[in-house]
Order: sequence, then C-alpha cells, then structure tokens
Amino acid sequence: MRLCRFDTAAGAPALGVVEDDEVVDLSSSVLPAEPAAALAEVGLVGLVEAAAGAPRLRRAEVQLLAPAAPRKFLGIALNYADHIAETGMEAPETPVFFNKQATCVVGPGADVHMPKVSTFLDYEAELAVVIGKRCRHVPVEQAADVIAGYTCANDLSVRDWQGRAQTMTIGKSFDTHGPLGPWLVTADELGDPQDLRIRCFVNEEMRQDASTAEMVFDCAQQVSHLSEAFTLEPGDTIATGTPAGVGIGRQPIRDNLLKVGDTVRVEIEAIGELVNTVVEEPDGFLVGG
Repeated sequence: MRLCRFDTAAGAPALGVVEDDEVVDLSSSVLPAEPAAALAEVGLVGLVEAAAGAPRLRRAEVQLLAPAAPRKFLGIALNYADHIAETGMEAPETPVFFNKQATCVVGPGADVHMPKVSTFLDYEAELAVVIGKRCRHVPVEQAADVIAGYTCANDLSVRDWQGRAQTMTIGKSFDTHGPLGPWLVTADELGDPQDLRIRCFVNEEMRQDASTAEMVFDCAQQVSHLSEAFTLEPGDTIATGTPAGVGIGRQPIRDNLLKVGDTVRVEIEAIGELVNTVVEEPDGFLVGG
C-alpha cells in the first residue's frame, strides 16, 4: 500500500491512499493524518476497509505533503563504502548517527532554501525508514516488524556549517533541508529494502547511482541499534545513508554544489521520485509575544 499526507482546502493535512493516478481521500475518517500513526492504530486491514467506498481525487490535483511528521529525524553518516572512499575517511566500526531537527521536513515539490549564511549546499539521496510501532531494544531479526514503510529522502547538508561544528546536527538541520516523499510504501509492498536502486539527478544530470545492497549497516541493524538507546515511536524517520557522488565528492567542488534554480530529483526503485527546487531563502522573521 502507498500512503500519503496531502493538503486539504481547509488547510489541514489528510490521510490518503495512492492508487495509480488517484488518491483515495480518507479526510472524513477518524484516522490520524500521518500514515505511520494510522497504521499503528488500525493496521493494513483497517486501512483497506477505510478506503473502500471513500472519495477519490486526481493525484495531479493534490498537493502532497511529507508522508511523515517525525518527532525524531535521524541520519547515519558514512554508510556506503564508495561514499566513505570519496570523503577520504575511515569506515566506522559502529553506526554514526546525527539528528536532523524536525523543522527541516518538507514534502515533494516544496522549495528548499539556499541559506542566507552559506552557499555550500549539497544533496544526498537516501532511503528513509519510517517507524510504525513504539518500540525499544528491538533485535535485528525483528526490526522489520516495527517498520511502517519506506520513502525517499534528500539529506540536504550545509557543508561549511556541518564541518565546523562538533556535531553534524546544525549543518543538517536548516529549515527545508529534510525533504521526504512522495509517499510511504508499506513494508509488505516494498519487498527487500536492501535490493533497491537509488539515484540522484541535479537538473537531469545523474550524480548518484547505487544499490541499497551496498549499505555498511542495513536498515534492520540501524533500527535495532537506535532502539538500544531510546524509544522509537510511530512516524520517527531514519535516513539510512547516501552513496558516492555528492557535490563535495566531485571536482571542482564549487561547480558541483547546489545553486539557486537547481532541481534535485531522488529516485528509489519501488518507491518513486522526490523532486525539490532550490530557491533563495526568504527574508527572515521574528516571532514574538
């Protein structure tokens, strides 16, 4: 099943089921708008029942939102051997994770900002895991049982801010720098998450092309490792690493970083594509009171 969040005329997110060129509109149901939360509440059978007879919308007329609204958005560094090689760094013995602040999340088609404070903006195509059950101390062999599904992610990174901080979090968390989408493909439909082609295009030029089979730590290992430290909850999202071909891995670096007007497309087999365009960051604002 392919589940989405979409914008409604009332301005509130709604839950949908994507079927070919249509979206089954579940906005009138009592189900949560977030796919992982809905799955946790009623399961696949309940969603099939809710979709039966529900109104349908043309997908081209629906504004899709990020299919997850995570309380925790985590990323793993150095998880493809070829990417490790292009960075000149050593392969980690244990998974190296960082936080992306939840305020960075945007959906498919949303603009992403070139920061006012930097022009070192880079792309990273990644498979994202979305947690479907509240869990702790999950054995590797049972990790699949707590995963709601998978989506595409672009772990946009402000490289100078990332490099000069003791942790990567600030350089990975600028507003709009966590695109997710276009929808959540449930684990039963996706099949083996470690056998998917993943690619990234910048203005139709292919920059990354790999297989998720090349991960150093696979999806199940990542979920299990994180759950040893803290509770994972429905909607929590893990960006599972990027392969070689990022901007800073190419020469000359400046020519291969993102520029205003660039369009980035992440494609993952069996899921779909996530497309976002780089724009100038709007003028800032201060919220008070």
